[in-house]
Amino acid sequence: MNGEKSPGSVYFFVIFILHSFVSFASFALMLCVFAAPESGRAAESPYPARPIRMIVAVPPGGPADILARLVGPKLSEALGQTVVIDNRPGANGIIAYEMAARANPDGYTFVLVAAGVAINPSLYRKVPYDPIKDFAPITLGIAVPNILVVHPSVAATSVQELVALAKARSGSLAFASAGNGTSGHLALELFKMKSGIDVVHVPYKGGGPALAEVVAGQVQALFSIALAATPQIKAGKLRALAITSAKRSPVVPGLPTVAEQGFPGFEVIGWFGWLAPARTPPELVARLNRDIVRVLQMPDIRERLLSQNTEPVGNNPREFAAFIKSEHDKWAAVIKQAGVRID
Repeated sequence: MNGEKSPGSVYFFVIFILHSFVSFASFALMLCVFAAPESGRAAESPYPARPIRMIVAVPPGGPADILARLVGPKLSEALGQTVVIDNRPGANGIIAYEMAARANPDGYTFVLVAAGVAINPSLYRKVPYDPIKDFAPITLGIAVPNILVVHPSVAATSVQELVALAKARSGSLAFASAGNGTSGHLALELFKMKSGIDVVHVPYKGGGPALAEVVAGQVQALFSIALAATPQIKAGKLRALAITSAKRSPVVPGLPTVAEQGFPGFEVIGWFGWLAPARTPPELVARLNRDIVRVLQMPDIRERLLSQNTEPVGNNPREFAAFIKSEHDKWAAVIKQAGVRID
């Protein structure tokens, strides 16, 4: 019997091995049963499954913040999750834009941007984001046209008359702006290029002080956002000569454009829209686009935005991407030719 195994021993040894294998397989299967639902639920959780952050590049109170707080609650209802407004002002929006560009591209962070997102790379020597490569456009929200206004004492009732006056008084007519590199300043530089006039640029620390100086007659003219200028125009404290959009605007019905008064191609608008971080899944971008555009189309939202002298837009991601690219290229050329630089 030495060195030999009995048939019974062999039998029990085989049974033991088979039993051990089955036990191990059962244990592994049990792990899969408990683990799979968790991973499956994580992968299949409907979007959104938690609150969403909307970064806003301005402090509370401005047009962008008003837009965010109008759209935010309605968007929360559409998504079934709270949309948290996160104001991150500073550096002409650069702080907010960099934060959004570096956020996790999971659909839970997006940013409400102004025109500066496309203009900043041409104004500053170093910007920590690329407006084309670092974002996934969602939709253009609103357009905010500028209005070319003058003090009532200025002997001009049209753009052509203002140009003639500026040429007759070369180098003495003064235009205010909200500051170097702002929409009003760039509108002025574009206007100078197209009209050939030589005027004095007087930058202020904000649109409010600039507008006040024109109302007071200290400065003769200004490209002002419609939101701020309209009340002064209605009060007779400013004279409106033209609107800077490509076509006449419901914001100021009947006011002709700069383009139709002899300067074709002249168009300057302030604008606000939403961007997600690059590499955000297209289906999530599409969902945000669909819901935000629906909110912008709601009658009460449209009425409120129009009452704020802004025009609701709402387009698709591809259209918004093309618009951002065109704004970047357009203002890069103007800034280069005018020699505008902030730093």
